[in-house]
Amino acid sequence: MQVSITYAFGKLHGLGNMHWHESDAGDGTMVGNPSISVEVSSFMCSLQRHKVQAGEVTNSAHAITSEILFKLHHHNHLPQNWTIQAYQPGVRKPAGGLGTSKNLDCWGGGQVRKLLQAAYTVAFLCMLQFDEVLKIQVHDLCVEKDQVVLYLTFYLWVLPSNEAHICPAWALAAWLQESKLTTGYLFRKVVSGDCIAEANSPMSSEQFLELYRNNLLDINIDPAPYGTHSFCQGGCQHLHVERRWHLRRICEWGRWSTEFTNMTIVKYLISSNDDLAEPREHFFNPNQRPTIKCRQCGRCCSCA
Repeated sequence: MQVSITYAFGKLHGLGNMHWHESDAGDGTMVGNPSISVEVSSFMCSLQRHKVQAGEVTNSAHAITSEILFKLHHHNHLPQNWTIQAYQPGVRKPAGGLGTSKNLDCWGGGQVRKLLQAAYTVAFLCMLQFDEVLKIQVHDLCVEKDQVVLYLTFYLWVLPSNEAHICPAWALAAWLQESKLTTGYLFRKVVSGDCIAEANSPMSSEQFLELYRNNLLDINIDPAPYGTHSFCQGGCQHLHVERRWHLRRICEWGRWSTEFTNMTIVKYLISSNDDLAEPREHFFNPNQRPTIKCRQCGRCCSCA
């Protein structure tokens, strides 16, 4: 919630990411981003403690689906988006403004989109939180002939071409080939001109969230319900619903505890924020057409 408010004040209202403080003019005027303050941070921490003590279960962000990843993959791979363009100095936007719609469409070039595609697929299929993804270093990867091994735990095989949009092996190969990184953090800060920072410092969660939400706007999806936790939740649902994995296998893959006392996995699989798989009005509809599901994946698709 605080991240969304920070984004709204910082980007939509042009207040930036400066800490909320009194102006140096000494006239009592407050400047900066109101959500980046000691008072707001203390309130959010206190609210979280009270919710936990009251037994309330925290709802995750809206889950990313394989369909959304397919749309992002298709859009990012368009020639005008995927091709690395020569650096062209931009025009400074008006102070406090958002610039033109054309500027909003040009938020990232080929390098940034290759980085994002790799980060998306790793977070989704490995069910990682994005703080974990952004801390991955090159030495954590072991690239072999037809697979990539992450942390000596996640064996990421090359998936068929019809699943390229969720294949970390393809995306990581494209990013490593483009970035030429051999040491240090895999996902580094993005600087101007569609360039990656030379300094060995990971991309911040705030910068990733901004790029990720811009990417969702590219495909006409409201980014507000989605956060950095959406990939972990969406990957869990993908493995259970689309790939028909049972709960124990999902826990073994994600290195989660198989002690289901706290039912963390259930919070990922069933969330009040997610869309219904089928409209409620059709649950007992006698005129509803029977569903023919694929014998392999359990979905309604052309191969059934």
